[in-house]
Amino acid sequence: MSFELSPAVRDRAAGIAARYPERRAALLQILRLVQAELGWIPAEAETWAAGLVGLRPVEGRAGVTCYTLLRRKPPGRHVIQVCRNLSCTLRGAADLLAHLRDKWGLRPGETSGDGRFTLLLVECLGCCHDSPCLIADDLEHVHVTPEDLDAILEGLP
Repeated sequence: MSFELSPAVRDRAAGIAARYPERRAALLQILRLVQAELGWIPAEAETWAAGLVGLRPVEGRAGVTCYTLLRRKPPGRHVIQVCRNLSCTLRGAADLLAHLRDKWGLRPGETSGDGRFTLLLVECLGCCHDSPCLIADDLEHVHVTPEDLDAILEGLP
């Protein structure tokens, strides 16, 4: 394989696959394991994970492209996920996205030129009653205003 996974991760992936009577059901867990180690999922890793559970390479690709939590490109040091569902949109998510574009130069699906931030749009973070919301790295933020957003981003190393 042209990507490097630690022996511990390879062993964990094999163990996950072995626990499932229908091995293909383990694909997403294995892909998340790969992403946890590498930060993203290279095409070769899609193929490897698919083979591990008895699927064709295209099915590994389908698993990665179907879910917004899986990344096919290396992310910036900080991943910002902005919810774009109806509740967040009605309560200011578009303003947050405009602010990210205008002040920070960030566009959905892209990484900043300095490699500091990756901006992702996600369908729902499950905080509709506290919208608009976002996740910066793994920390959830609710009732976010553009000023809050500046403080959040400035507080990231």
